[in-house]
Amino acid sequence: MNTLLKVARYHLVNRMNYVGLPALIVTFTWAVNVAVAAVLPLGSDDYYAGGLATVFAFLLALGTLSMTRSLPFGMALGLSRRTYYLGTVLVVAALSVVYGLALALLQLVETASGGWGLRMHYFRVPWILDGPWYLTWATSFVLLVLCYCYGICYGLVYRRWNLFGAVAFVGAQVLVVLAALTAISLTRSWSAVGAFLSTVTGPAFTGMLALVAVALALGGFGTLRRVTV
Repeated sequence: MNTLLKVARYHLVNRMNYVGLPALIVTFTWAVNVAVAAVLPLGSDDYYAGGLATVFAFLLALGTLSMTRSLPFGMALGLSRRTYYLGTVLVVAALSVVYGLALALLQLVETASGGWGLRMHYFRVPWILDGPWYLTWATSFVLLVLCYCYGICYGLVYRRWNLFGAVAFVGAQVLVVLAALTAISLTRSWSAVGAFLSTVTGPAFTGMLALVAVALALGGFGTLRRVTV
């Protein structure tokens, strides 16, 4: 455990990346969306902002950098691949608990203030982050860890197979999505898919995201063992 904590401290040497920038990104995009909502003409519809997605995208980028830039230095310090990986996942999981709680509390403030007095929804995302505060906390935590682990996979693919591998990785995912959409269309199963999605509850959705996050974390660990540093 002491070694894992050393890995966590190694990542947090530059606290701006893991602590400062996420807060700045949320603050900036929130302020931009408040400015936009303030100049929009008043209507019957609420304003749903999409700026919160930027913090999840930033966690994905951090996950990528943890394998492309930070990994070689970690190995140079004598850390094993297993220790480095587990310590990295530990620090992002701990931070995601805090970030998820912050998002849940800010969502409560947003609701209590009537959408910041502008009927704007920044921290409330329909269907995804749209339940009790504790469910928003859990879902935010899982999503943040998922995005980071997804970024780890991109970083490892890049280290193992360079740019060609990263492009092929993206292309393979696009092909899988297109194949799934084609299969659904050919079998005329869109109504069945819609019916299934309509029955998925918030906790079930969070559970499915958690399974994906675990799969990505395990896949990243398996790939790291084959990466040349």
